[in-house]
Amino acid sequence: MLENLSERKETWKTIFLFLAIVILLTSPFHYAIVNLYPSRIYVGAIMWCPAIAAFITLKIKGRKVSSLNWNWGNWKYIRLSYFIPALYGLITYILIWFFGFGSLTNEEAITDWGKELGLIGIGTLNPTSITIIAIILLGTIEVIRAAATTLGEEIGWRGFFIYELRKVLSFTGVSIFSGIIWAAWHWPLLVYYSNNMLLEFITFFIVIISMSFIMTYYAFKSKSLWPAVIFHAVSNVYIQKILPELTIKNEGMEHWLGENGIMFAIVTCIFGIYFWRKAIKEKL
Repeated sequence: MLENLSERKETWKTIFLFLAIVILLTSPFHYAIVNLYPSRIYVGAIMWCPAIAAFITLKIKGRKVSSLNWNWGNWKYIRLSYFIPALYGLITYILIWFFGFGSLTNEEAITDWGKELGLIGIGTLNPTSITIIAIILLGTIEVIRAAATTLGEEIGWRGFFIYELRKVLSFTGVSIFSGIIWAAWHWPLLVYYSNNMLLEFITFFIVIISMSFIMTYYAFKSKSLWPAVIFHAVSNVYIQKILPELTIKNEGMEHWLGENGIMFAIVTCIFGIYFWRKAIKEKL
């Protein structure tokens, strides 16, 4: 952290300039999603706003875009950034199935999933084959596609924002502050699309702040923004597109399921605490 008071003030000015530009860029697309149509185009545009805000902020401050951590980093952190979100997603749904909040899907639902993914047309596949192929395709091709949009977020949040915060805050402060901002940035979507707004606000903030601890850890350890890009993409794909398709919702238990569900908040919180303690121990 910076010790010089004037340097700290200048850093905070940079931080708030970046956030102001993020809000300015994002607001029209939030309006479009809420009042027009929740198109993937608008979502993709929103996800690139933090990157554009970072580029504009760097330009205003006379700094180069090349100053961001574009290097690929150690493959160890790339692999872990795929494994960890897949693991916490799997643990979440194993607990959901175990406690009866949801049930493992049936053959009919798997067949319908296969039709949606275009797998039925390639021949007669049994449900097991459909499941395996679907997980492989979504866990690779869909993750790559998702990374094209998470890259926009992570250039801004983990490539630029957390490194500015690091100049004035501890690891704990960086993770909490960036997590709160990242979660609050989603608020129009939560307000408009939540079924239980208060509960989903609480669970969503817990999830995002917990993820912030993990992603900040890997960003600082790897000195690269790419682990965060992969982590974010894998988390989205597994918790939005793979594991829900393997689950049948049990009536009255909907609030336990999904990315805004109670179980996911509990599991990610435990992971977040682990990485927070790990970072403190390693003096990040």
